[in-house]
Amino acid sequence: MVDAFTDRPFSGNPAGVVLLDGPADPAWMQSVAAEVNHAETVFVEVGGAEPLPVRWFTPTSEVDLCGHATLAAALVLGGTVVFSTRSGFLTCKAGSDGWVEMDFPADPPSPVDPTPLLLASLPGVTVKAVARGVSDVLVEVASAAEVRSLRPDLVLLADVPGRGVVVTARGDKPGVDVVSRCFYPSFGVPEDPVTGSAHCTLAAWWAPRLERSALIGEQASPRGGRVQMTLRDDRVGLAGQGVTVLRGQLTV
Repeated sequence: MVDAFTDRPFSGNPAGVVLLDGPADPAWMQSVAAEVNHAETVFVEVGGAEPLPVRWFTPTSEVDLCGHATLAAALVLGGTVVFSTRSGFLTCKAGSDGWVEMDFPADPPSPVDPTPLLLASLPGVTVKAVARGVSDVLVEVASAAEVRSLRPDLVLLADVPGRGVVVTARGDKPGVDVVSRCFYPSFGVPEDPVTGSAHCTLAAWWAPRLERSALIGEQASPRGGRVQMTLRDDRVGLAGQGVTVLRGQLTV
């Protein structure tokens, strides 16, 4: 188990990393992910040559892309590795400073009109813009303070179409360009501590608005974490750190 996007144990986003000699039954992987009960558990086939096949599961569902579990797997495997996934090849490179950068596809969101359901699920915030990415609905609100204090209606939020909802605003402290929180109740994750894949959308949204390609994002969940984002045309470099907190063996 690895705490990703942090340099301190018991913060950031915890992920289960399961190393496999070969392909495994998807139903078994889903059962293991439910048992681990983290936002995502990643399964990596390490028996062959790179790119190494990877699959990600929440406690209830398989997902197409997961940043923090990919970072966790890369850290377990030494930092520099290429994975084969349902979202294409993902290259991870270890830096000399202890950070690992992952090369992910950018996800430029398209503006959409907010629905009454979405607005009702986010009480107490001033919605400035709504956009839809490949997986998530992005909601820009008036201030980072609104992001931090938000108490969403998770029952309503679970009915919003898409994987989940990313609520974001400009940063409110030195060294933080973007603040966000991410909610995925329909996938068994009421609030994700730090969501790497959401920053593929956040980078594409904020880079042109802040007129910078390199940004620092803070995910303001109770555990919290930071993600370095670098927008490069249709790709995003996502960099983070991680701490391994547990090693063990599955017996079933």
